[in-house]
Amino acid sequence: MTAMALPRTVLVKQHFPDRRIVDIPAEVQRELSGSSLGASLKPGARIAIGVGSRGISNISTIVRAVVDYWKSRGMNPFIFPAMGSHGAATAEGQADVLAHYGIHEATMGVPVISHLDVVSVGKTADGIESFLDKNAFESDGVMLIGRVKWHTDFAGAIESGLFKMMAIGLGKFAGAQNYHTHAFKKGLDHVIRAVGRQVLSSGRILGGLAILEDAYHNTAKLEAVPTTNMESREEELLALVKSWMAHVPCDLDILILDEIGKNISGAGMDTKVANRSVQGAYNPWPNTPHFQRIFVRDVSDNTYGNAVGLGMADVLNSRMLPKIDWTPTRINSLTASTPAAIRTPVNFPTDVECLERMMPTVGKHDLSEVTIGRIRNTLELGLVELSENLLPVIAGRKEIEVMTEPRPMDLDAEGNFRSKLSPAHLGEPVASH
Repeated sequence: MTAMALPRTVLVKQHFPDRRIVDIPAEVQRELSGSSLGASLKPGARIAIGVGSRGISNISTIVRAVVDYWKSRGMNPFIFPAMGSHGAATAEGQADVLAHYGIHEATMGVPVISHLDVVSVGKTADGIESFLDKNAFESDGVMLIGRVKWHTDFAGAIESGLFKMMAIGLGKFAGAQNYHTHAFKKGLDHVIRAVGRQVLSSGRILGGLAILEDAYHNTAKLEAVPTTNMESREEELLALVKSWMAHVPCDLDILILDEIGKNISGAGMDTKVANRSVQGAYNPWPNTPHFQRIFVRDVSDNTYGNAVGLGMADVLNSRMLPKIDWTPTRINSLTASTPAAIRTPVNFPTDVECLERMMPTVGKHDLSEVTIGRIRNTLELGLVELSENLLPVIAGRKEIEVMTEPRPMDLDAEGNFRSKLSPAHLGEPVASH
């Protein structure tokens, strides 16, 4: 095969409801002012604000608004990383993750205190010792800021959100390692709930600010959640955000991801979009398009070398391998008991060769029938590149708009896509997150 044999493609837009909040600081103030969080605290109290490692839209704006709210009430807030083993399981690395999101003392106006010391807050009914960041434990109250979202490793009524942050995030490296070990037999759903309840029983948690994002990755809902109904309310919020979830528009023989990264998903790629398991299973998630092969072209600049998730791909462009920092990648994967997620797939030096090598492996004698789709990453699904032979599959679907005529793939002389997929390919301004 040669590059001339590759299919022509079209760019399509997927139209989702736009639920973005226009004035985020005002919404934060409204939510917190109308809540009971910290009602019993007196001016001068030290408030520990836990922030995680995910690439959440507008996270620095949200965190600064929370800081400003507590200051306006006469409190003394500080920020601490609530991210388990991320940031290579070092205090400096975790502070650096926050700084890369624009969360540091100069921008927030309060200290960012990053240490790995933890305090035990007792054991759950089934013997799981639970931990809390020492500085947070010694404060007058802990507030969490976290995105409620589906989890990449399991399905349940509570997945990724405030409870998970309260359990694994607040427990630092010691807690994360302990909890994932217990989860190997008990299940992560059980561990998150059990440890979360134990941490709540410490009396240190004030509540949390739940962040929900729409299908465009916009900040769509902010809600102050008190401890009194945190578990049940998070179940409701998860059900809501799942109803907003975006998918690739159809089954594909080959799904191309321009990038993976921790800023995109805890697993590098959202497993419930890519339909892969962190343990290696193909297409394990129901009601999700099926993909025979996944081709990953690069790692995100904002993942800072953490390439967890590369093991879910079938083929890689070799250029991404020198960008991998294996220290945080290994720590993250082994702490989560998911070594399969960092196995190195077969790789080739150009995008064209990766496609040429994969196309004959999908069970089709006529390679013109191979279906190919390309997305920037598993967060950004509004713009999708599809092979021309998929036009009959998407025809008549009101939520999909075909934006271009069929055209050759945009490849350079070396056989690589010229750039990562973005709205700029349509001559539109790139949306800012």
